[in-house]
Amino acid sequence: MAASDTDWTRVSTGPVPYSAFTKPIEKSQQDDRDYRLIRLDNGLEAMLVHDARADKAAASLDVAVGHLYDPDDVPGLAHFCEHLLFMGTEQFPKENEYSEFLAKNNGGSNAFTGTSNTNYYFSVATNALPGALERFAAFFHCPLFSPSCTSRELNAVDSEHKKNHQSDVWRMFQLNKHLSKQGHVWSKFGSGNRETLTQAGRDLVAQGLLGGQKGPNGHVKSVNGSLAATPQSSRIPSPAPSSASVASEEGDGGAVGQETRRRLVEWWSKEYCANRMRLCVIGKESLDELADMVAKMFSPIPNRGRDRLPMINDHPFGPEEKGKLVSAQTVMAFHALEVSFPLPYQPPYWKYQPGHFLAHFVGHEGPGSLHSYLKNKGWITALSAGPQNLGRGFAMFKVTLHLTKEGFDNYRAAALSVFKYLALLRSSAFPAWYQQEMSTIRKTRFRFAEKRRPEDYAVWVTEHMAWPTPRELVISAPQLVQEWDQNERPIPQGEKEVHEVLDCLRVDQGRAFLMAQCEEHERVRGPIQWEKERWYGTQYKVDRLDEDFLAEAQGANDIPELFLPGPNEFIPTNLEVEKREVDQPTRRPFLIRHTPLSTLWHKKDDTFWIPKANVVIEIRSPVAGASARATVLTRLYADLVNDALTEYTYDADLAGLSYNFASQMLGLYVTLTGYNDKLHVLAHHVLERARSLQIVPERLQVMKDQAKRDWENFFLGQPYRLSDYYGRYLMAEKQWTVDEKLAELSSISAQEIEEHVRNLFESINMRILVVGNLHKDEAVKFTEMAEAILHAKPISPSEVVERCLIPPDASNYVWPSLVRNLKEPNNSLTYYIHMGSFLKPHLRVTAALLAQILAEPAFNVLRTQEQLGYIVSCSQWTSTGESELGLRVLIQSERGPAYLEGRVEAFFDDMKEKLETMPADEFADQKAGLERRWREKVKNLDEEFNRYFSHIDSGYLDFHRRDNDADLLKTITKDDVLSLFLSRVHPSSSSRSKISIQLRSQQPRPKKVSQEAMTAFVKMIADRRFAVASSPWKETFPEASEPLVTQFVQYWQDAFSQEGSGVSSDAAKELLESVPALLEQYPAKTESEADIPEHASIISDANAFRGRLRVSEKPRPVVDWGDLPTANL
Repeated sequence: MAASDTDWTRVSTGPVPYSAFTKPIEKSQQDDRDYRLIRLDNGLEAMLVHDARADKAAASLDVAVGHLYDPDDVPGLAHFCEHLLFMGTEQFPKENEYSEFLAKNNGGSNAFTGTSNTNYYFSVATNALPGALERFAAFFHCPLFSPSCTSRELNAVDSEHKKNHQSDVWRMFQLNKHLSKQGHVWSKFGSGNRETLTQAGRDLVAQGLLGGQKGPNGHVKSVNGSLAATPQSSRIPSPAPSSASVASEEGDGGAVGQETRRRLVEWWSKEYCANRMRLCVIGKESLDELADMVAKMFSPIPNRGRDRLPMINDHPFGPEEKGKLVSAQTVMAFHALEVSFPLPYQPPYWKYQPGHFLAHFVGHEGPGSLHSYLKNKGWITALSAGPQNLGRGFAMFKVTLHLTKEGFDNYRAAALSVFKYLALLRSSAFPAWYQQEMSTIRKTRFRFAEKRRPEDYAVWVTEHMAWPTPRELVISAPQLVQEWDQNERPIPQGEKEVHEVLDCLRVDQGRAFLMAQCEEHERVRGPIQWEKERWYGTQYKVDRLDEDFLAEAQGANDIPELFLPGPNEFIPTNLEVEKREVDQPTRRPFLIRHTPLSTLWHKKDDTFWIPKANVVIEIRSPVAGASARATVLTRLYADLVNDALTEYTYDADLAGLSYNFASQMLGLYVTLTGYNDKLHVLAHHVLERARSLQIVPERLQVMKDQAKRDWENFFLGQPYRLSDYYGRYLMAEKQWTVDEKLAELSSISAQEIEEHVRNLFESINMRILVVGNLHKDEAVKFTEMAEAILHAKPISPSEVVERCLIPPDASNYVWPSLVRNLKEPNNSLTYYIHMGSFLKPHLRVTAALLAQILAEPAFNVLRTQEQLGYIVSCSQWTSTGESELGLRVLIQSERGPAYLEGRVEAFFDDMKEKLETMPADEFADQKAGLERRWREKVKNLDEEFNRYFSHIDSGYLDFHRRDNDADLLKTITKDDVLSLFLSRVHPSSSSRSKISIQLRSQQPRPKKVSQEAMTAFVKMIADRRFAVASSPWKETFPEASEPLVTQFVQYWQDAFSQEGSGVSSDAAKELLESVPALLEQYPAKTESEADIPEHASIISDANAFRGRLRVSEKPRPVVDWGDLPTANL
């Protein structure tokens, strides 16, 4: 909703004039930040946020185009733009200048490409905001789109797609898009890959339209001569060249890559328009300073006169897409049914939000709900419902049922129950108190909204600035919902909108998606003739819903168990906060109660002043994880407790009170968060139900099936998560593998769980933390209530602790294993170097500084330059129990894990010189950045709570560690860091301790063709005097590239078949049959793989290896806080 020109005033006092919105921005009463909305002369709108208490600044810029605006012949171009945009600017041509600056200043950045928007954001230390913002702004007015980075970023996009290829979330998303009406933009392949991004260029080469004519800079000219070259090189060669980096020195991708870049620049020059951009900047500077900064830095972005918010008002569901059942095969083992209905774009309905009103009923989990009915039938494990904006201009209402096996067998009846519940809603009156209740809950949540991480908030603001709300309501409107106006006739507008949405939710307007693995579909439905989606290879079948189903689904509700929910008794009524001014907030919780059974730590909120509290009751028992079977029993017990609590706790969750009852290796966690008014009521019910649980065999079977699916699916996940898991397993004293737990699952009975629970609570120790708007006496009551309900004997806290296993010095271990998903193309490497005790402050601080120094170069070299894979990181790793520390490098790649390990060690070898020659000012910047990170204040109650509990959970009680480490950091020298690096990290060290987990894909890699093989093949053609030998093949396969065999063969098949090639079909066949021999004679560089070095020790028996490792000491407090005069109450 555009603001009137009278609501804006001209400001010309700064270096660049701009317009400022004159009305105050509506914000929460709790929000102590100041806001100002400005509009630059180029049309860019910016929300400025002054936060006087900030110790971290942030910015986000949202561009109102996403992948639905890709050219039809270059799928993925918007995503490719997001990647290549960051590769240097005219002001800052060095390709990693931005990331390097942020890394030194306690910052970071990211971006994402949506369907209708692309969002770029960063966070940084407050004093570095001007420098970060200047670098950030340049990406939008003078990006280089560096030619030398083109090929590498094409590889990055390709690697990102391959990372997601086995993900059911991505597969179902693209299949939904694929099954759109003919020609609709929703069907586009937004992720893109190297094939889609270069196909247009390859087609031009095939047509002879990208000839070899060179421009003045030595690059092949583009079709229209508009290809801009990089003013100066942004590329820093890889310090330790690999075959991959050598092969990409000519990084512009030849004529095809240049054409892709030309199309990108052309698209960017058209679509990235200043008046399509919304910016949010959060900083400590005054609003005037922020405004001048933004006006100066972002005014150079051109306004190209494009529409501010391009809309797509045509819905992808046409008549042919409605009334259908789509059966889709999944990679992972699960059953689900999703029913979708087309909706109008929802932001224009911001006032009453009718889609969310109906989601409240359809997604409800209390008595009478669809969830309750289906759960009692044994058909579902979860249900979700709500509106979803797919693109700017169209939306969907989705109801998703996570089915049990029995539910999948009865999918028709389950789907029918969805339509019966919708019929119930259509036939029901909606008293105004329903909307009033929702409005009250939203108002309370908004009133006491806490601060988030600034970059998250900046992204949220920029995305919602596109909503058509009055500009003064841009912050509040998306978070609030208004009550219906009962004076409106014949019915309130809000209620009218609800009925309009309900009319969209009819069976003949919707589509059902049935998801499961192939064998499950065919078990229920018999043999199926499957079709295949192009980009992910997902197999599917589309059927029209039969007439009997349609007729029944269109009828009235005849399920008596379905009825609408009553009033929510958990809505808080006492929201008082006793605020007392304090000079300095307390820096830690206090031990206020200590008995043989429990310790109670408490901190009354003196920072955030909200009527909320966080409580955790950690129940430790030696029985919980004593064996793999015990671990499974504990998990099933926790799952059954949560299952039994669903109906009661759902209203509490809606009203802002939530709980978590979870199993862990040492026992159970009971966590309660939310408004403190009725938190004790929720706590009492949760603990009572947990202690007196009656196990229903049918529900136990559902929980067992769910656990089985979770654990089997675990091995179908991303390889990098698996290698990290194996690394953790090797170095934890008590840990049971997923395989060991799966082996125990099937034989567990209800009686055995009941016996296990009795043993579990026989003898326990509790660690309790209460933080927030609760006084000491209220915290003590929580503890007394827990002790009375659980009614257990005490054990010593030292009997149930976490300890880790310590690899020996002078060791080099490798654990090779296989990725179990046979279709997963990626390998993974977790490379761990043990450094020593986390309890030694000097080592801890020096190691953290070294990890920070290494992190950005590792990403830049191993991912950006060497293109090893999309997942690359280098970070400090803390052991189970937080007693030991090390450095971990993680890579997921199509390259073999032994090769990856070699590249990691080459990187470390290069960093030796970098550390030795690091200038003093750069070292000081790194120290300052780390100190700012440690001094950073918590942003909300949850962060404070989590920070405190980590010290209680570990047993070290080192609450002041961050500040103490920040003080110690000032004394750390470059020699300290270099000494640690040389003695513990560098491969030449005789004392270092290293373990790597190498996971190898079982999927054969597609064969590639080396330059030597291609040249030899062309020579064979030329030797036979075929004219086609002069074909411009190097324009398609530029120097140093190594195409897939399929691409190479296809190129020559097409060339041989062209008129005038002079090649007969027999000659063509003979020539192409020579390719395999050439591949053997001239192997591709990027296919060369390393072997595990002979000096490495292979781990062939993980349990035997673990048995040889030293166990860490039991944790003990590092500080005696002396809070209690006596040990017990």
